[in-house]
Amino acid sequence: MKILLTGGTGFVGKGIVSRLAQDGHDLVCLVRPGSEGKLSTVNAEKGSLSLLPGDLFDPASLERAAAGCDAVIHLVGIIRENRKAGISFERIHVSGTRHVVEAAKKAGVSRFIQMSALGARANAASPYHQSKYAAELIVKESGIPYTIFQPSVIFGPGDEFVNMLAELVRLPLTPVIGSGQYRLQPVARETVAEVFTQALTCEAAVNQTFEVGGPEQLTYLQILDSIGEALGRRVRKLFIPLAVMKPVINVMERFPFFPITNAQLTMLLEENICQDEKRLYSTFHVPAIRFAEGIRSYLR
Repeated sequence: MKILLTGGTGFVGKGIVSRLAQDGHDLVCLVRPGSEGKLSTVNAEKGSLSLLPGDLFDPASLERAAAGCDAVIHLVGIIRENRKAGISFERIHVSGTRHVVEAAKKAGVSRFIQMSALGARANAASPYHQSKYAAELIVKESGIPYTIFQPSVIFGPGDEFVNMLAELVRLPLTPVIGSGQYRLQPVARETVAEVFTQALTCEAAVNQTFEVGGPEQLTYLQILDSIGEALGRRVRKLFIPLAVMKPVINVMERFPFFPITNAQLTMLLEENICQDEKRLYSTFHVPAIRFAEGIRSYLR
């Protein structure tokens, strides 16, 4: 199968590209000029891997990339806005998805696989989840047979989330916002790559949306303790009340080095867990990798 992949140079994208290459697919990756080297380690000897410079907002490059493709996997997304640079949830998630869908329709692709996010919904509290839901609607209304995946936090070698928390765990005191009892359902990149690959040919996945989570719902405190155990460190926690943290975030979120924004805090506090993760595992043949086991393979 010939597949156009957007976002292939990212953390999740590289895992999906490697998994697709194992099955011998012919991959066309739309990459920003200068990013080609990020996929240099992918072994595509069973299929082919073409890197085409382009942009979500350059219709000509999208149409060239989609030409002759059987399917599109759209992964591009951001977790943080930079409005001064023109990077917003609305532009990247909504307008970007609309452009990819338009190119896919012109190319006559027969399957569209969309990366959304767990918690995406019309009445979401965060603009991130609102934009992800708007993108889902564009895909659903395209007329192309689709599968939409809504993953929780994704972990694996080279991830940002676990490695950032590992740096905090290495501190003499690890800051915790609020109670730390809010839950997440971390899922391994290996699992995500597998469901994206299987969705290309799985008839039960056509025109369906799936929550994607691991086998455990863990509190933030449990996640920190698992990371500490993997690093061989006792996690000494410093609890910071929300009343103290929110004003700090209001001032500091404009600076890229600051690790959290108001949108991210909102999503963290409302939790990020599946309502029915069993549906994913009953539809696809995928590993249910426990968080503590998965992170031990790459945290040192």
